[in-house]
Amino acid sequence: MTTSLLELDLDGIAAFCGQLGEKRFRATQLFRWIHQRGVADFDQMSDLAKSLREKLKGCAHVAALPAISEHTSADGTVKWLFDVGGGNAVETVFIPEDDRGTLCISSQAGCAVGCRFCSTGHQGFSRNLTTGEIIAQLWFAEHALRQRLGRSERIISNVVMMGMGEPLQNYSALVPALRVMLDDHAYGLSRRRVTVSTSGVVPMIDRLAQDCPVALAVSLHAPQDALRDNLVPLNRKYPLAELLAACRRYLEHAPRDFITFEYCMLDGVNDQPEHARQLIALVNGSAGTRVACKFNLIPFNPFPASGLRRSSNAAVATFAKILSDAGIVTTVRKTRGDDIDAACGQLAGDVQDRTRVGERMARLRTIPIVPAP
Repeated sequence: MTTSLLELDLDGIAAFCGQLGEKRFRATQLFRWIHQRGVADFDQMSDLAKSLREKLKGCAHVAALPAISEHTSADGTVKWLFDVGGGNAVETVFIPEDDRGTLCISSQAGCAVGCRFCSTGHQGFSRNLTTGEIIAQLWFAEHALRQRLGRSERIISNVVMMGMGEPLQNYSALVPALRVMLDDHAYGLSRRRVTVSTSGVVPMIDRLAQDCPVALAVSLHAPQDALRDNLVPLNRKYPLAELLAACRRYLEHAPRDFITFEYCMLDGVNDQPEHARQLIALVNGSAGTRVACKFNLIPFNPFPASGLRRSSNAAVATFAKILSDAGIVTTVRKTRGDDIDAACGQLAGDVQDRTRVGERMARLRTIPIVPAP
């Protein structure tokens, strides 16, 4: 069996080449061919010694994930469905904007967290993706888009780990993938432009701060524990006080001077003025311990199994104004790719649910959400 070079960061490629009797500069050349130029055929890597190319053909490969389907939205958003084997498929989304191109990458086949408002969580969980499967999404999208648009310069300027799965529950594969994204010999992305989104895995937030601090987004969605326990079950293990303390610690290492709090607006559940005031009290904490943050309010993208409804535009506007008036930067996420089910919370590939999350979610849906006062 040959080695997939997409599984390796630069140090890994260097170690691999060292085993072949090659010096590190050859590893750097190889790394650039793969990631900067998108070349998978060793024969095309013209500045590598022919002897090395022959060695590589016998022991290594560079292969994209098979793309099952591709859909392009009226707004230019592109969604791919990738086959990751074993009856599992994951989704990846490219969002073009005037000043940047953002790729939303999946980290797991399915998700075990089971948030009430997320389509991925309702389909269950199969397995973690490998580092190579995470990077393969970026590798495919970047070079496919360059070819399609007839451009040689970088297309993808931002990466958000906000696709299928909880990235911090796949930490050992995530960090090497982040290092490839950041490496100047690969994609050269800024730490400020790579974002890991988490539902609140507190110990791994602390580890990420030490190992590879990038921008952090936290899926908050509720201002107090009783409600968040229902919406984000992980809260029962890592309640809000612990999560906010971890956010404060992360800011000491973060490339941005704020944490982004994602907040999905659910009609009659978490969207009332009192909830906004509770959020202000939550992030203010005790005297002098306010979490530097911005809020990103997300219009809920309904799907039948959720039993939830999208907040009205008026409710979202009122909520945003209360936060803004308290001095908290607040944005309302523009829905993108809605017509191809590529918007936030809609990603749902094809996952063999090995942990029966789907069954647990079905039972949970029978329990009404009663917002706390």
